[in-house]
Amino acid sequence: MNASSAESPSTSNTGVAVEQPPARSALQAYGKPALLIIVVLALAVWLGRLMIHNYHFVETDDAYIVGHLHQISPQLQNQVKEVLVAENQAVKAGDVLVRLNPLEAQLAVQKSHAGLEQARAQETQTRAAAVQADTQIAEAKARVLQAKAQLTQTVAQLELTRLTLNRNEQLFTKGGVIAQSDLDTARNTFAAAEAARAANEANVTAAESSLGSAEAAQKSAHAQIAAASASVAVAESEVHDAERKLSYTIITAPSAGRVGNKAVEVGNYVLPGQILFSIAGTDVWIVANFKETQLARLNPGQDVEITIDAVPGQQLHGKIESVSPASGAQFALLPPDNATGNFNKVVQRVPVKISLDAESLRLAGDRLRLGLSAVVNVRVR
Repeated sequence: MNASSAESPSTSNTGVAVEQPPARSALQAYGKPALLIIVVLALAVWLGRLMIHNYHFVETDDAYIVGHLHQISPQLQNQVKEVLVAENQAVKAGDVLVRLNPLEAQLAVQKSHAGLEQARAQETQTRAAAVQADTQIAEAKARVLQAKAQLTQTVAQLELTRLTLNRNEQLFTKGGVIAQSDLDTARNTFAAAEAARAANEANVTAAESSLGSAEAAQKSAHAQIAAASASVAVAESEVHDAERKLSYTIITAPSAGRVGNKAVEVGNYVLPGQILFSIAGTDVWIVANFKETQLARLNPGQDVEITIDAVPGQQLHGKIESVSPASGAQFALLPPDNATGNFNKVVQRVPVKISLDAESLRLAGDRLRLGLSAVVNVRVR
């Protein structure tokens, strides 16, 4: 047999050539076991890191960025005159957002000021009347004193004339020491003194009656002062109310933030309580919903590591600020009632407030938006 016949494939008895299977390489012999070992080692490393992580951290991905969301609405029923902000615009506290038509409110302010001036004039008039009443009181008291003094004088004069009349009557009856004319004069003088006393008593009564009338007028004048002062107070409150309503025609930003959900245009007729747009505040924090089985390891002040998709490549940091007093289900519009006997245990979640530190806020900049999701890891060991 020659060499060519030795290198040719073997033939069967039937003369058909049969190929021999190639020899297995070392890669094919050891590749699969090596790959399996690598997978097992990777899985072991992953499980080890997971166990170490779970030992040091409590994690949840049920976390969201939360902040102050101000719903801006008018307090007057009016027409929009100007809209001074655009969608997504950044604003500062006190910036004018919308101006309503101020004409009606301005007229109300002018009317209230006129009413206030009228009330003040009425008060001034009543105070002048009260001063006049006080003066009349003083005059009436002086007249009473004068009438009483005159009465005292006439009483004394009457007593003197009585004594004179008694003496003259005794002298006349005991021998006619005095003449009849002297006795008649004494009697006339006594009668005149009695008439003068009666007249002065009437004067005292009249003066006291005038004093009573003056006192009544004085009380009425002071009561009118109180009523006029009350009218002034009412008019002042109407002025304040009108000015307050006028100030409501200018809608300003309650805090710094960014405008969103804009739903107002010039010429719109708006109603009190109607939402014109919202302002998302610049102060933000994280609310993470942890399972009730995780709460035992959570306490205010613990360090937190935060990952947010909107801030890629950056790990933010913060601290637990507080833990909610109830589960999230209890704050729902219709809290669950398990008193019906159809109870199935469901692990509840409790909101935990997490504040970001200043450096994390600086790194994130304005990329933090309300409602963005986050992954939170709380270091417990």
